[in-house]
Amino acid sequence: MSFITVNKLWKQYGGAVVLENLNLQVRQGEFCTLVGASGCGKSTFLKMLLGQEQPSRGELTLEGEAFPAEPDRNRGIVFQRYSVFPHLTVRENVLMGLELEQKPFLGRLFGRARRDALARVDAMIDAVGLGHARDKWPHELSGGMQQRLAIAQSFIMRPRVLLLDEPFGALDPGIRGDMHELILKLWRDTGTTIFMVTHDLQEGFYLGTRLLVFDKVRNDPQQPEAYGATITYDLPIGETSRKVFESIESSVSATARNLSA
Repeated sequence: MSFITVNKLWKQYGGAVVLENLNLQVRQGEFCTLVGASGCGKSTFLKMLLGQEQPSRGELTLEGEAFPAEPDRNRGIVFQRYSVFPHLTVRENVLMGLELEQKPFLGRLFGRARRDALARVDAMIDAVGLGHARDKWPHELSGGMQQRLAIAQSFIMRPRVLLLDEPFGALDPGIRGDMHELILKLWRDTGTTIFMVTHDLQEGFYLGTRLLVFDKVRNDPQQPEAYGATITYDLPIGETSRKVFESIESSVSATARNLSA
């Protein structure tokens, strides 16, 4: 049995069909990157995985059971814009999820439970490279550091499924490279199943174990909303593909350095 099964899945809003006839089986621990034109339903698919949206038709199951209808701790998400709490320090931002999970009404942990939680928090902050900034406020962090914080917030909850909606799209190329290495390290360390939307095909090949291409294969000029996008290509990606792209990136960087010298 696959970890996640998508069977003849459709999503429409009124008469507008966004996604049609999606079929997919995903093993636990895979890293699926989603590419396609803007507006072809990639983010809508993430919302269905998260529980924010429900399928219009078809099945979406997790280990044979219907996906929970509401977001829960087993599914984390990181957006392009940094979803952090501006009134909390880095350490408090990462701790909040654990406190709300264990003490939903008080929202605070005390004694041994708090010490254990803070030990986990500090280990996660160190893992994302923010150990030097644990007591800083979000406005004191760069864009890349804020995105590291958002990733720490998600991974501290140990979600079974992590959803990334263009998480590096607003970052400079150099910082994006650092973030690529960070997310790959955390993925390998935790075995989390990841779905990531990106508009960067090279990024999709470099990070994913599978590249899912979304496209609209049926079009009616008289009824442009009558048909939706589907998964037109499902490409397995191995370590060889990553090394090829890594080599290309290194060559491009070396060329750029030589030209600027």
